[in-house]
Amino acid sequence: MSVLKGKKVLLGITAGIAAYKTASLVRLFIKAGAEVKVLMTPASKDFITPLTLSTLSKNEVLSSFTQEGDEDSVWNNHVELGLWADFMVIAPATANTLSKMATGKSDNLLLATYLSAKCPVFFAPAMDLDMYKHPSTHENFEKLESFGNIMIPAVSGELASGLHGEGRMAEPEDVINFIEEHFSAQLPLKGKTVLITAGPTYEAIDPVRFIGNHSSGKMGFELAHSASALGARVILVSGPTHLQLEDVNVKLIRVTSTQEMYDAVHEHFGSADVMIAAAAVSDYKPKNVADKKIKKEAENLQIELTKTQDILASLGEKKTHQSLIGFALETNNEVENAKSKLRRKNLDFIVLNSMQDEGAGFKKDTNKISILYPDGHKKDFGVKPKSEVARDILNEIVHLLHA
Repeated sequence: MSVLKGKKVLLGITAGIAAYKTASLVRLFIKAGAEVKVLMTPASKDFITPLTLSTLSKNEVLSSFTQEGDEDSVWNNHVELGLWADFMVIAPATANTLSKMATGKSDNLLLATYLSAKCPVFFAPAMDLDMYKHPSTHENFEKLESFGNIMIPAVSGELASGLHGEGRMAEPEDVINFIEEHFSAQLPLKGKTVLITAGPTYEAIDPVRFIGNHSSGKMGFELAHSASALGARVILVSGPTHLQLEDVNVKLIRVTSTQEMYDAVHEHFGSADVMIAAAAVSDYKPKNVADKKIKKEAENLQIELTKTQDILASLGEKKTHQSLIGFALETNNEVENAKSKLRRKNLDFIVLNSMQDEGAGFKKDTNKISILYPDGHKKDFGVKPKSEVARDILNEIVHLLHA
């Protein structure tokens, strides 16, 4: 999943031959999950058509303060556009436009929007070799960066003039990578490894039957998604579930039994910075597992059970630098039971949810939680979609790591 997913992008296009690259750039932003609005200088329409860009962006392309041919003179509000965007990209940024940006000249919609923008602004210079090397150009680069703008450096290559040298606009893929790396570096969990368990575990009775529970794994998968969105490398150890998660930052390990989950978690715990135990692990397993299907013959069937490995307690004994987070799903004496588990298993905090709360529990898309800390502090949250609950939990983890 790209860090650009859900971002609102203003793409400003100026009158340079490299404008042809912006069709691919819009397409790549859309593919990354961003929403794109395109602003063009009037002269840039000589290099690429607004129709192409509006079709790719699925938004109307704007190039003037009023709608062309509109008798009612609908105003394209540059202030609203600047406030709408999460970031702005000016590509290609010609020498002419860069000079105007540096001096605060505002003679078109793109420049007026740039001067109104409160968001990060990236600019990708594109011009011929001598123009790129001119002292005034480098002075403008320095001035724009001093304003807080971010330059996507031009590269060397064949230029429109036939010369070969610096001044060629970065390729669309490189522009996307540059912006992704910029935002990724600012994410609060960048460089951290988060280990998460999810779903149920199944303990075999015979080759056909098992002991399990109703956990769907939704909470753990949402936690993995949220941790990845905050920049973490995620290792998700999941019991049997139909859920899928396609994210290059998430390594998904499928297991079935508690012992398999125990082994997988301990294999990766040493390299983890955070461990979130969201799985509903079976507490007991059959002492003896039949090697053939048990036939329905007797009126009664007795199965002797024995305790499974306590994954969370074993991690609490082993942890050194890791932040360890547990879950408690309770049906009675909720707070007291959660506090006891918090102490016994050496947790940094525990997430409590009660089967008595409407909107909480297994197989639901919502949850209602409280977070309890060892110092007695307790934070209560209302019923929310599990995606939002995951973000609340990860925000607490971020605060914990930076405390």
